[in-house]
Order: sequence, then structure tokens, then C-alpha cells
Amino acid sequence: MLSSPIVLRMPPEMQMTDDEFFEFCQLNRNLRIERSQQGEILLLTLVGGISSNRNAILTGELGIWTKGDGTGIAFASCTGFTLSLGSVRSPDASWIKLERWNALSKAQAEKFAPICPDFVVELRPDFEDLKPLQEKMQEYMREPGVQLGWLIDRKNRRVYIYRPGLPEECLENPAIVSGDPVLPGFVLNMSEIW
Repeated sequence: MLSSPIVLRMPPEMQMTDDEFFEFCQLNRNLRIERSQQGEILLLTLVGGISSNRNAILTGELGIWTKGDGTGIAFASCTGFTLSLGSVRSPDASWIKLERWNALSKAQAEKFAPICPDFVVELRPDFEDLKPLQEKMQEYMREPGVQLGWLIDRKNRRVYIYRPGLPEECLENPAIVSGDPVLPGFVLNMSEIW
């Protein structure tokens, strides 16, 4: 099983525009694809049943909280976002304040929206290397608008908390993780994720 994405490097003359990359992803819907700041195409591995189930639980809990809170919109792992330096990333779960989302045009919202979510979550499958996910979280933290990130390492029962401009915080086997103050009242019961 692959522990890191497959990286396809493209010569400069073959770099895709944002629209071309979106079309490429639509033509290859059965693949999980991201794009790096350097224009590399990243083919991500599909996850197994347990990791997918835990991601569904996470996304479901975020969706329920979002509906009750009413101040933002939640997204699942199949959503791509175009970040400020050109990469296209797909967090496992994410949330954006309504005023930021509503500032996008319909055309922008229909494709890989040019926005970084306020809240991003990456869920590490047991077989995946931690370092690329930590680098991805650091990339999110350099983006305008992001306020909070969680990297959930199920294998080692750790949750890494990311906030822009602050050092990463590591929680060892927490019972719960709170989204306060960015997501007031959102609490994830980790027994459902481990």
C-alpha cells in the first residue's frame, strides 16, 4: 500500500490552467487528485473502510453542528479549494464562514473555489506517512482566512492543533477535541474516531 501520494511532475509548457485542472479532475472522478504550488499533480491513495467510516463520522458531526450554528457552510473530502499560491487542496472536512463563502461568485463556487476554509481537518489513515500531512497543514496555516486546523493521527491517537502564527499543539489521546472559539460549541468525541 502506498504511504505517500504519487507525484507527477509536469514540464512548464504542460502546466494546466485552473480551468484545465478542474476539467482534468472531472474527467478522472474516480481518482483523488490535488495540485501543489509548483504545479505537480498529486494522486492520493484511496482509503479503506475504517478510515472512510471515521471520515464520514467526522464530516457528519461537523455538518450537524454547522446546521445548528448557521454561521457557515461545511464541506466533505471531495471538495477542492484553490489556495492563494496556486495549489488545489482537498481537506478531509472543512468549514467556511458564510460571509466569506457568499463573497464568491457562482462561477467560483461551482469549481475549485479560490478560498481557504476557516477550519480544515486532515484524518491520517494508518498506512499514510505523517510528514506530508503535517506539511499540508502548515500550507493551510499560511493562507488568508484560515483560523484553525486539526490533523487527526488515528494510528498514534494524537490530534495536532494548528492555528496561524502559533506553534503546532499536540494532544495525546484526547477524549474530545473542541473547535472553540472558531467553531463555538463544536466538540468531537474522539472515541468515535479512534
